[in-house]
Amino acid sequence: MTQSPHGRSAVPRAVVLGLTSTTGAGVFIGLAPAASAAGRWLIPATIVAALAALCSAFSTADQSRTYPSARGGYDFIRTQLGPWPARLGASAYVLGRAAVAAALAGMVATYVFPENRTLVALLVLGCAGVLSATGVRWSGRVLALVAGVVLVPLALVVVACFGVAPPPAPDAPVADDGFTAFMGVAAIMFVAFTGFERITAPLRDDPVHSDRTLRWAIPLLIALSLGVTLTVAAAVEHQLGAARLALSSAPLRDALLAADGEWLVPLVGFAAMVAAVTVLTSVLGGLRRTLGALAATGDLPARLAPSWPLDVVGCLAAVVVLVVVPPPTALALGACGTLFYYAFTNASARLLLQEDRTWPMRTACFGLGLSVLLAMSAPVDALLTTVITMAVGAALLGLCSGLGARLRARSLPPAESRMSDSRDGDFLKQD
Repeated sequence: MTQSPHGRSAVPRAVVLGLTSTTGAGVFIGLAPAASAAGRWLIPATIVAALAALCSAFSTADQSRTYPSARGGYDFIRTQLGPWPARLGASAYVLGRAAVAAALAGMVATYVFPENRTLVALLVLGCAGVLSATGVRWSGRVLALVAGVVLVPLALVVVACFGVAPPPAPDAPVADDGFTAFMGVAAIMFVAFTGFERITAPLRDDPVHSDRTLRWAIPLLIALSLGVTLTVAAAVEHQLGAARLALSSAPLRDALLAADGEWLVPLVGFAAMVAAVTVLTSVLGGLRRTLGALAATGDLPARLAPSWPLDVVGCLAAVVVLVVVPPPTALALGACGTLFYYAFTNASARLLLQEDRTWPMRTACFGLGLSVLLAMSAPVDALLTTVITMAVGAALLGLCSGLGARLRARSLPPAESRMSDSRDGDFLKQD
């Protein structure tokens, strides 16, 4: 990884990099399932989701600074909490990221080729997987162009929705409006902010930003992402109404059609495709890093350590979710799995007692509590699937680790075997 320039001069670059990883499924398809959960809580619940993301971003940034050689949240959790919490967190992360990848691929098909959703989504996943496996990295200028390609059509959607009076239609009640429904909406909308790890825990060859840069860039990134999401949500809800929004598979497209903006539909479809491919390369890169960390510590077979098998495994996980569940359900799964992962990440950051923490320890405590509360408020099917996946995944990883340890013990002399066991889990403490 390369060191980014220090100070505020690097803040715009960091924010642009983060925006290209956060502006995706949450804006293009997340509004409908959130509105179906509790339409009137859409905007305030999104603010709560942004607050949870802000605390989690602080925690990952602090841990990444402390352990610069770590391979993402799995290594953070393993170092602070131990192997079993790390296995649970890794299982939640793999499910969450695979589900988000499936939702992003389905988003492209829904906006561009809705009649061939599965085939187009598979092609999108394949293209993104190839880009990730070949190590494609976007330059600063390309990322700025990507941000413009996505944000300009979104701005046009907002103008069109507010510029044309919505058609008269009775607004039927769409869902429960209690506290649980409110938190459920916040859980779904959390996906709109989860790209912040692109700057707080950068992938290989991504720029490593200084503490001074992140002190400005993280709040600014979350604030801009929140502003974009709230503005688009308000515009689309104004044009469609809560009931029609909840039933829409492509809210931005339907809002444009209702506002006589058919000429903007292809532009929005192109923006959805660009946003999905850009975010997908980051999502699959994060999956590869976590699976690589699992292989390096023995929780997965060591033969998976080369990058290309990990990319194949990550894409296959996303394909399974894509084929089994529709995009809204995949989005809920992605939100629930990611929230449980950040609960473990915040818990490990809480134990990282350092006098030079960049942000107060209370942010990790608040992030932990809010992540658990939001995850437990996710749709019941997504919650049950996530909990079962975490339990089964952790058990399989533990079994694989035990079998691998026995095989290594048989192939090494007794003294070397004991030394190898004593080093397991301590590789980060040498930094």
